[in-house]
Order: sequence, then structure tokens, then C-alpha cells
Amino acid sequence: MVSSAPVRLQLTMKMKTLLILVCLVGCASLASAQVKYSHDVAVAKVQAAGIPIWSSGGCSDRYNPSCTSLEQVNANSIDSGSGGITVFKSASGCPVTITGGTETGHGNGAGFSHWNGYKIDISLNSCVDNWIYSAYTFIGNRPGDNAPQYQSAAGNIYAREIDHWDITYY
Repeated sequence: MVSSAPVRLQLTMKMKTLLILVCLVGCASLASAQVKYSHDVAVAKVQAAGIPIWSSGGCSDRYNPSCTSLEQVNANSIDSGSGGITVFKSASGCPVTITGGTETGHGNGAGFSHWNGYKIDISLNSCVDNWIYSAYTFIGNRPGDNAPQYQSAAGNIYAREIDHWDITYY
């Protein structure tokens, strides 16, 4: 009679190796997955920080480009991880008004986009402008629209568009 112990041990080692390989591939994507907020949760957090939201249409429907929505915004864009708009307001001491979030109408929606929860637009004011110009590093103009870009120590990008700041939180 032949013992099956070596076969079981061999299968067990193969299974462990496979599990490790699956985790190396899959666990990395889980670690980089962004925590998302609902519109209501995000609004409560920004309002608690004293940040109003302005919408040209007076609405928050994510599928209407006249609205300003925070539905499915990344937590990092609001208050955690690498900063977020509430951290920016606190650090700068400036009045901040959100004018754009995750609503449709901000381009193709790929990558680090508004739709995917990475970007927030805020209105211009001299306090915000001066804070960004003095606290962050100019990294060149953005291809396409030539918007001047400034990078925070955390790696977030603040692009000065014609009528607002387009902020990418990573």
C-alpha cells in the first residue's frame, strides 16, 4: 500500500502557493480601493466643516450637469487619507465653497476624474488663491487647457482654471 501523505502535502503546498499568488494580485487592488461616501454623508461632513455647496441648478442629481453632487465621492477627497477639502479649509483658514463634485459633465470620467470621486471644484477667492500659491509647489501647466498646477506635500494637484480651482485628491 502506498501512502497518500506526500500527495496531500504536495497539493497543500500548491494550494498555499496559489492562495499567496491570488492575494498578491487581488489584495493589492483591495488595498488601493477607495472608500466612497454617499451624497448625504459627504454633505454632512463638508457642512460640519463650514463648507457650503453651490449648484447652478440648485440641485444635487449626479446625472444632471447643472447640479453639484458628491454621490460616490472618495473619502480622501473629503476628509481622510491624503487630506481632502475639509483638511484644506482647516489648514488654509480660507472660506471654501464647493462648486463641482461627481456630477456628469466634467469630461470623459476616466481615471482620476470627477465622476470617479477624485476631483472637487471650489470657487475662486483671494485667500484660497494666495494659500495655494504660497503653500504648494508650481509643477507646470496642465496639458490641454494650460491651467497652472500646484502640488501639495501630500501629492494632491490644484489646477487654476478660468473660474474655479480643479482639485485632484489621491
